[in-house]
Amino acid sequence: MGSIGAVAIGRNEGERLEACLKALVDDVDHMVYVDSGSTDGSRELARSLGVEVVELDLSQPFTAARARNEGYARLKELLPELEYVQFVDGDCEVRQGWIEKARASLDNDETIAVVCGRRRERFPNASIYNRLTDIEWDTPIGNAKSCGGDALFRARALESVGGYDPSVIAGEEPELCFRLRKEGWRVRRLDLEMTYHDAAMDSFGQWWKRIVRAGHAAAEGAWMHGRSPERYYVIPTLRPIFWAAALPLVALLTAYWTYGLSILLLLLIYAVQWFRMFARQRIRGKTRSDARLQATFIMLAKPAMLIGIMTFVFNRLRGKRTRIIEYKGPTPAGSDA
Repeated sequence: MGSIGAVAIGRNEGERLEACLKALVDDVDHMVYVDSGSTDGSRELARSLGVEVVELDLSQPFTAARARNEGYARLKELLPELEYVQFVDGDCEVRQGWIEKARASLDNDETIAVVCGRRRERFPNASIYNRLTDIEWDTPIGNAKSCGGDALFRARALESVGGYDPSVIAGEEPELCFRLRKEGWRVRRLDLEMTYHDAAMDSFGQWWKRIVRAGHAAAEGAWMHGRSPERYYVIPTLRPIFWAAALPLVALLTAYWTYGLSILLLLLIYAVQWFRMFARQRIRGKTRSDARLQATFIMLAKPAMLIGIMTFVFNRLRGKRTRIIEYKGPTPAGSDA
């Protein structure tokens, strides 16, 4: 059997990082932790557990993609015969048994580049934002278009496309999976428990920033690969523009001539769309409570995504890079996270 390694990335994750490293260090041949300027003793903690530490050069713009690439490069130096690599975010904890079962899946099918499983929120009831995130992680089983930050990759497949694109500030996993699928590889979502995640979101502002980041990722993805036959991320980019910009603008411009009826029509259209989203989630098996919550926040997400899209466009026109959009702070002292 070939070697298997792990790469964790993080900054100031505190107790979350400790749980992350301890869950994996004994299940792989070597583990690398990539730190991006922590001030909470994360590097020292990792070394005390026998984990190799890579410190990112902070004079260069930070992206999670760049961190994963540098971690992988170091892992490859430690394990020249590396066959599989488990990537994990520092706020996640790999579930017992995942590595063994995920590896068996890759062993049994040489066409699969990467496998992922069910990521769950550790504290889904701590806030509605954590709950929303837990619902988001519940993706369909089987062949998939992309994985998330936690996934087991075939090293050969990863290297065949040059790894992650270090310039992408968000959505780097779907972009990598797009290139893998373009080369004939498959992405597989297994019916297995994979990781616990700690979103640690307790405010609307944090959720809003996360969605702004998603809008930026969609726009950047469409700009990079939107001309492909798949029309990668084109529709997810156009939807917020339609719902949060074009439709309201038409309603406002025609309000005078329609005696305000266009505004009422706009509200009616939004209500109908909400019911459509609610019905869709119910069909997918969500409870009425979860379906209501998701339908509401899908509608609220449209203006946030529009801001992310416009941020990408504006910075692209100015020839500037958008700085990474962060929504989460470090683990509070004494936290149980």
